[in-house]
This record gives sequence, structure tokens and C-alpha cells, in this order.
Amino acid sequence: MHPPCRPLLLPLAQPLPISFSTTAQPLARSSRAALKYAHRDIPTYPHGPSLMYKQSNFGLYGNVKPQYGNTVSERNEIKTRRKWEPNIHDKRLWSVALGKFLPVRVQARVLRTIDKVGGLDEYLLGESPARIRELGMGGWKMRWRLMQDPGVKKRLRMRRLELGLPPKGPEMFLSDRELLGEDEEMADETGKDVDIRDELTGEEGADSGGEMSEQEVDQLLEEEETGTQRRLGTSREGQALGEPPRARP
Repeated sequence: MHPPCRPLLLPLAQPLPISFSTTAQPLARSSRAALKYAHRDIPTYPHGPSLMYKQSNFGLYGNVKPQYGNTVSERNEIKTRRKWEPNIHDKRLWSVALGKFLPVRVQARVLRTIDKVGGLDEYLLGESPARIRELGMGGWKMRWRLMQDPGVKKRLRMRRLELGLPPKGPEMFLSDRELLGEDEEMADETGKDVDIRDELTGEEGADSGGEMSEQEVDQLLEEEETGTQRRLGTSREGQALGEPPRARP
């Protein structure tokens, strides 16, 4: 006899995983990771991120933080703890260099400062240490983005030339060469330092018909220093006695 036939048990079909989602995936799991991702290609901010008020790292907050205090009743002077939030606004500020509006969260006092200095570009390109500290991480990122514009780069190069600083970087730009031009040639002609020893050797050698030795040059220098000290001592003694100073020959 054949064994009884058993029904074939197949595993239950598992539902296929959904390959799409209507929820946007966050770029980072924390504000620290988001800040690190946003500043991955930017030089390090010298003052570091704000650890107490983390949302100020993503806007122009002007170094402000929430203030804490008490609400005191007038009748029985009962104190209740309260909190003052900074006056933050969502604005679209125009950038002349980039030629477009930049969405930014800005504090009311910073907004008045931007109007005072003449626009967002002038505020971000401020050079004082207080302005750099006031920018924060968000302003530092916007400043770096603005400094990549060719027009701003040319403006900064002109500023360095006005201050008498050498052009930045191993290579000079063509505009720098054109602006320097004749100034470099005149500096090469007139800026050569002549050693006093070579000068004395050349003068005395021309009179005597030969070159002076180092000992003779040293002797001449010592005699000149001694004569100068004597003249200074004589003038000081005369001034102490009430005599008028003698005019130099």
C-alpha cells in the first residue's frame, strides 16, 4: 500500500518592501551633524558653533540668546519664572554681488545694522573682529559664499593693493600686474639699499686710487661715532648751563 498523500505546505508569501516613501528623509539626525554637513567645504569658523542656542548657527542672530527672568505680581510680589525669546524674522535679503534674494532668519537689530551699512553684502564683508564674531556660523557660511564671486574677489584684491599688501597666493592676477605696473619698476630702481662699508670703500678708493681694507673702514666708522658722541655731549652741557643750542654746520 502506498503511504497516505500529505498536502504540500508552501511558505506564506511575504509582502514586497515599498521602494518609495512620501516622507522626505532628513539630511542629518542632529543639528550638529547638519552643521557639519553644511560647512564641509568651508574654512573653519574661528569662534566655533554656539552650543547653548543651536538654532543661531543657521541664521544671522547677532550673538543674541534667550533671556530668563521673573514676572513679579504687583499685589503680593509672587515671582514666576519667564523667558524672553529673541526677535527673529524670516526675510529675503537682496545680494548685489550674487544678483538674487537670499532667504535668511535674521534678528531685528541685525536687520537695522544691514540697512545702516548699506546692504547685506557690506554687512557680511565687514572686517572688524566684532563683526566676525557677530556673524556666527550662518553668517560665516554666507560670507564665504559671497567671497567666491569674481566681482568680490576683484574688490578684495584692490583693497589689498590700497593697503600696500602683496597680492595673496603664489600667482598674481593680471589685474594686479596692471595696477602695480610702474610702481614695481620705480621700487626696483630706488629701493636698493647700499651698504655703508661699500660706499666708504668706493669713495676712499676713488681718492687714493685703490680699495680700502676692512680695518681702515672700521677705523673710519669708529672715528665718526666718537665725533658724533662728543658733539651730542657738548650740546647737552650747553643746554644745562642755559646756552642756546648751536646750529649744525
